[in-house]
Amino acid sequence: MNYTNIPSAIRPLPHSNELPIPIPPESYSIDSDDEPKSSTSDDIPGPSTSHDPDFVIQSPSQSHKMTQNELNDLVRDLELLKSKSELLASRLKQYNYLANNVKVSVYRTCQKLLEQFFEKNNKIVFCNDVHGLMVAVNIQPIPEQWRLFLDSSKLSLKAVLLHNGNTLPSIPVGYAIHMKETYENMKDMLNCINYDRYKWQVCGDLKMVAILLGLQLGYTKYCCFLCEWDSRATTLHYKRKDWPLRQALEPGTKNILQQPLIESSKILLPPLHIKLGLIKNFVKALDRDGPAFRHLISKFPRLSIAKIKEGIFIGPQIRELFSDEHFAGLLTKKEHAAWESFRAVALNFLGNHRAQNYRQIVDNMLTTYSEMGCNMSLKIHFLHSHLDFFPKTVVQFLMNMESVFTKQFQRLKEDTRVHGVLQCLLSIAGQW
Repeated sequence: MNYTNIPSAIRPLPHSNELPIPIPPESYSIDSDDEPKSSTSDDIPGPSTSHDPDFVIQSPSQSHKMTQNELNDLVRDLELLKSKSELLASRLKQYNYLANNVKVSVYRTCQKLLEQFFEKNNKIVFCNDVHGLMVAVNIQPIPEQWRLFLDSSKLSLKAVLLHNGNTLPSIPVGYAIHMKETYENMKDMLNCINYDRYKWQVCGDLKMVAILLGLQLGYTKYCCFLCEWDSRATTLHYKRKDWPLRQALEPGTKNILQQPLIESSKILLPPLHIKLGLIKNFVKALDRDGPAFRHLISKFPRLSIAKIKEGIFIGPQIRELFSDEHFAGLLTKKEHAAWESFRAVALNFLGNHRAQNYRQIVDNMLTTYSEMGCNMSLKIHFLHSHLDFFPKTVVQFLMNMESVFTKQFQRLKEDTRVHGVLQCLLSIAGQW
């Protein structure tokens, strides 16, 4: 243990003649003539002001009144709604804690400046001028530096712009409630945000990709949008690598139902979903009566047996299995080789880092998966036949979606430039 060497806290030492045991006085008394000295601002310890030249240490006898910017920072840190923000400002104004020029009612119209960029069309609330919105929040409107993320849940459909370098906060540009992932809804969403004007690259899950490109959903024969890969020719999987490329996505041919809404070259393959597909095929090929499969049941008791049989796991559960040495020890020789190769691909290609020998790592995984007897899905087919279609800079193009969206959501709450954008969009959506 390291102890500070100051008079109020010295290191513990054995008592001796040089350091005797202190004897307390018989009584404690304070002379009336001794006045307590008032501390000055120089005696009060405070934070370092090297990073903030405007910071002034106030003495206890002085009071500091909050300015408008300080109040806005407090409201942002507390993540208050408009009504709660106005209530807090009103109380501080009542107690005379605010400067004279601070306005309490400013939070009623905090999104007025941004409302001009949003409008409502049927069920969709969208940004009608993305270029003007970025200029209003002091962001350079360069379409090549942004990608469009499209996804839906049980209750909402959203479109968000994500920065390629993940250094700028995400910007919501479209939102709709009670809308499903259908071709007509996605067409309306893209028309509302003027996608043809900006031509962003698009990222999303494979179902969203199929809808945007007009592909037939479900287990189809030609489910790849890049080539004419036969998903039902199982004897040729892992053997044939080069398939005829699609010359055009024409409706009525090769499982194409609708006219594509975007260009296939603008698609960014989702590495997170590919990683989920890899572990799904691995678990489905495990021996159901083996110790490794029984270990999965005991390790994740909250998962149903049906989900474990289908290999439905999420990112945190996969990372937990990566650190479980006992699970790796229960695998057979072929299963262990496939597991280690999958782990290498997840860490060195489908994560935030791309190794220089990533091609060799992917080929090794495909070989071990083939020897283990794993079926080839569309996600494995992308690694087998279209490895060059993945973007060259992994970090730049959303190679770890779960961590990126967590950071982007945190930036969305902290960055004042887009905090009003989110409030504006949600306030318009809440009016109906």
